[in-house]
Amino acid sequence: MTIDITCVVDARAQIGEGAFWDAAQQVLWWVDIAAGTLFRYDPMTGENRSFAIGEPVGCCAPRAAGGLVLATRSGFHLFEPTTGVRTALVDPEPDRPGNRFNDGTTDPVGRFWAGTMKMEGEPEPSGAFYRLDADHSCRRWLDGLYTTNGLAFSPDGRKMYLSDSNPRVRLIWACDYDPATGEPSNRRVFFDTRAVAGRPDGGTVDADGCYWMAGVSGWQLVRLTPAGRVDRIIDMPVERPSKPMFGGAALDVLFVTSLGIGLSPGSEARQPQAGGLFAVTGLGIRGLPQTPFAG
Repeated sequence: MTIDITCVVDARAQIGEGAFWDAAQQVLWWVDIAAGTLFRYDPMTGENRSFAIGEPVGCCAPRAAGGLVLATRSGFHLFEPTTGVRTALVDPEPDRPGNRFNDGTTDPVGRFWAGTMKMEGEPEPSGAFYRLDADHSCRRWLDGLYTTNGLAFSPDGRKMYLSDSNPRVRLIWACDYDPATGEPSNRRVFFDTRAVAGRPDGGTVDADGCYWMAGVSGWQLVRLTPAGRVDRIIDMPVERPSKPMFGGAALDVLFVTSLGIGLSPGSEARQPQAGGLFAVTGLGIRGLPQTPFAG
């Protein structure tokens, strides 16, 4: 099959991120973090509807009960797109006003995982990963990170992936994961991205159990086997791909968000659609259905 990469929304997003496929509605939710904007992209119509959140929003997930859960600068919120009503749940970092949420996803039973990072200035290891349970209780799991990213789960739900994008770290880790309790353990290095061009940004796992990494600043997507070996590299038309997510009716379209800021000087003409949402087809690979947030 011939791989095709198409910019389906030339959004010119500052920090396009947070892609999550909503199987019930057959739409892709994604965000522009810096603009504080949530998007709802419908592949059937091409409509990319926007919702102003009013503060930086890192990631989201549909709720089983309807609406979405958001992770923003001020913590976790519920959001109802039809009314625009946002309900605050919990701010796990009132002592870290310089932080915001970044990457996130749900586990196979509907817990929402998301990580934080410092927003501005010199990077500091002030970020942490959090688990939001169905009863809206929140637990800090891992602290001392720079740029939390890469959250994804294996097909059987027994392995959890996460990463730190900072140039000083640029590692992807794997953990053993207990779906019954939501507890990760035995964190170990899964892949050192110094072996490829880009640093690890958002990630997802396909039906074969392979991990897809957005190689930010590397113009690439990288597919890694469950053993942590490079299987495929897909060259992208943008320098800073940020989050891959399989979607479409057959889960065979790989949607990829991207960043429109922080581009290498002089590279702008090579990537006029930086900050856009891309669709990669012809991979011959299917993704996994994403579980809605159970709360």
